[in-house]
Amino acid sequence: MYSEKVMEHFSNPHNMGDIENADGVGTVGNAKCGDIMKISLKIENNIITDAKFKTFGCGAAIATSSMATDLIIGKTIDEALTLTNSAVVEALEGLPPAKVHCSVLAEEAVKAAISDYYKKNGIDKEIPDASCHCHGDSCGCGE
Repeated sequence: MYSEKVMEHFSNPHNMGDIENADGVGTVGNAKCGDIMKISLKIENNIITDAKFKTFGCGAAIATSSMATDLIIGKTIDEALTLTNSAVVEALEGLPPAKVHCSVLAEEAVKAAISDYYKKNGIDKEIPDASCHCHGDSCGCGE
């Protein structure tokens, strides 16, 4: 059911925890499935130098949080804003259709943390909404 990569990130999650004095923090949740994700960022010179997560949820939620943080560390803010749920799913070598919504939450949490960074620093920039990029109603995104 789950790929080896998903199981690896669930069993040994990367970047778990909090960042003290984080530059941006985003918390998102989905009452429907009960998953709650919090991503905190350390940003220096427009580069995400560290990202940590705390997730309450299923194995797929933990794995997508872990992978999303892996994918944005070392990237510019603009690069991190291009992260899509489908990129997280691809990096995890797939998710069951009913669990793709977890990757959407991971995308939303990254964007919420960057939005928080912008607010704290008086930056007036539009953050694109997270959306399902799996193209189909069987993916679990609700499209």
